[in-house]
Amino acid sequence: MLAFSGHIFWQALSSRPYWRGALLALALTVVSMSAAIVIGFFLALGRASRYSAVRGFVFFYNWLFRATPTLLQLLFVWDALPAVWGVFRETWFSPFLAAFITLALNEAAYMSEIVRAGLMSVDPGQELAGRALGMRRRQILRKVIVPQAVRIVIPPTGNEFITLLKLTSLASVISVSELLTAAENRGSVDFNYPEDLGGAALYYLFIVSILMLMQSRLERRFTFTSARRRRRVVPAVAHDAR
Repeated sequence: MLAFSGHIFWQALSSRPYWRGALLALALTVVSMSAAIVIGFFLALGRASRYSAVRGFVFFYNWLFRATPTLLQLLFVWDALPAVWGVFRETWFSPFLAAFITLALNEAAYMSEIVRAGLMSVDPGQELAGRALGMRRRQILRKVIVPQAVRIVIPPTGNEFITLLKLTSLASVISVSELLTAAENRGSVDFNYPEDLGGAALYYLFIVSILMLMQSRLERRFTFTSARRRRRVVPAVAHDAR
């Protein structure tokens, strides 16, 4: 039985493909989650639309992306989409872009439910208070409801961000040179799989630990901000009523 080699482990850990793969995985996660939050926000608003066609579209979207495996979606975007839509046959359609499109659209289906739950958690009286102050619907949404909903949305969003970071490893099937790809390539050459895969695991552990710390700080910050905002709105309405 071969012993675990700390020297080989450190070589893998400090190699250029590993830290570049880790940065690429993190970059893919950030851009995909950013797009997913924006798309998910509008999908969440669509669930509350007065038009049944809009609500039907949102339901279909969420059903489609939540009911099919992420790996299948990734392969469809990379392999099948260019065959269906000729514009994606051009050289600008890279594996990274295919992974970004897939992960963003997939994650948006989950973020829409998270955002919707956050918006629904805000006391309806807060909206009435905003209307009493003469605020429009967009102003109420931007200045009253969304800031308070953020406090509810942050914990599950942080969890989704971490999950998405791990899902970037699926992009290795379409030749995206992320962290797991670097570990697999190195292992296939020297066959030191415990050290090579252990190095990738340590990178993931380090990145996720930093993300968990950031999530904790954001939760405390927005909890304080949300409570202060509620104290501002209610007294203002009471003063206006007098």
